Amino acid sequence: MDAPGHNDVKEHEMKPDGSTLQSRRSLLAMGAAAGLAGFLETPRLSAASINKGQSAPFETNVRNFGARGNGIDDETGAFQRALDSAHDGGGGMVYAPPGRYLFRGVLNLPEGVTLRGSFGCMPSHTGMRDRGQPKPGDDGTALLATAGRGNEEGEPFISLNSNSSLTGLTIYYPEQITDAAPVAYPWTIAMRGKNPAAFDLELLNPYQGIDASRNERHNLRNICGQPLRRGIFIDAIYDIGRVENVHFNPWWNGHGPVYQWQLENGEAFILGRADWEYVLNTFCYGYHAGYKFIHTDTGECNGNFLGIGADNCNRAVLVEQSAPYGLLITNGEFTSFTGDDPTMVDVLESNNGVVRFSNCAFWGPCNQIAKIAGQGTVGFSDCTFVEWRKDRAAIQACSGSLLIRGCDFRQNQPHISLGKSVDRAVIAGNIFAGPSQIQNQTTQDVQIGLNAAL
Repeated sequence: MDAPGHNDVKEHEMKPDGSTLQSRRSLLAMGAAAGLAGFLETPRLSAASINKGQSAPFETNVRNFGARGNGIDDETGAFQRALDSAHDGGGGMVYAPPGRYLFRGVLNLPEGVTLRGSFGCMPSHTGMRDRGQPKPGDDGTALLATAGRGNEEGEPFISLNSNSSLTGLTIYYPEQITDAAPVAYPWTIAMRGKNPAAFDLELLNPYQGIDASRNERHNLRNICGQPLRRGIFIDAIYDIGRVENVHFNPWWNGHGPVYQWQLENGEAFILGRADWEYVLNTFCYGYHAGYKFIHTDTGECNGNFLGIGADNCNRAVLVEQSAPYGLLITNGEFTSFTGDDPTMVDVLESNNGVVRFSNCAFWGPCNQIAKIAGQGTVGFSDCTFVEWRKDRAAIQACSGSLLIRGCDFRQNQPHISLGKSVDRAVIAGNIFAGPSQIQNQTTQDVQIGLNAAL
């Protein structure tokens, strides 16, 4: 009888080019004879060997298809040949060793193929901003994108398909400018099909980051960088998508004309139709809108947003429309102190869905914490409100339904205002700095009670 697990070993493994490798059963026998069982338990070469341009078993290396990594030659053809070869062999890993790979064209990752760089974690290169720090290509794998200059509607730089993934590298636009409004480019990554994934990436300075629309079960994890116009766009998602540990900071440029343009025009996370999107531990700094929820031809968003943050955004959360099932935002942290009328939560007249904030902190010198319109329901529970203008209420509702329960208003100045068109409101169990200051202009059903004031 075979040893445990041997019945599951394939007699033949195929290289991406279709040639037959020696059976793993034979390798096991050889290893036992040579006393190399420990090596065979992990049949991969060391990272040092791979970085010298050698391919690990069952893996394709872009250097074997003509890639140079010198930052001068166009690598589009070499990379695409490697990706297609992996697909033709039944799928697998394409490895790009450390280097600066220049692209004049675009890449398509076929189904079941992964393009992997040398980084085993999310890289970050602040050397474009901070003297003495590494720049893209000084360490690890850097893809230098140039295709589509001047056309934001062009073909994405990298397209992912069903069960394909991208991981372990930096993407940098070397021709982007800093002394004026940025040059438009297409999306850096487009996710299509079923289960496309992007992990451990740095999108250092794209005009547009990731188009995660028209797919099922996308998975985005451990991504950082500074998209200038749009960070992540999610739409037409009917099966749960996941976004985890995505942080957008001004590591590339935090001053001057291009950054000012980003403050006035940039949108970090834009969500249209998404059925129970799961978003965990995300952050953005220096955008016009941090989290923007919109209506599209396919619908609007509902989902679970846990541990999200937006700092120095004109609108930390901007809701044009949400689904009736609700946006559930928990453990969030928000500030807004730049641009026109800085507001942390802005729910527009167009909204008729549900938005709920739980255990969130709102702080920094904004004009007001929230402006609420529309015919939907907006709720704040167990939240902390730290700072807003003395001549305005922290929360201003002009219409719709409002729930404020168990919250802490930490300034002795106007707290809540209810306009004439507010349909219903419950304000209960809160604590106020100084006497409660609630202005109520509506004649509809409003319940106020069990609040505590100094």
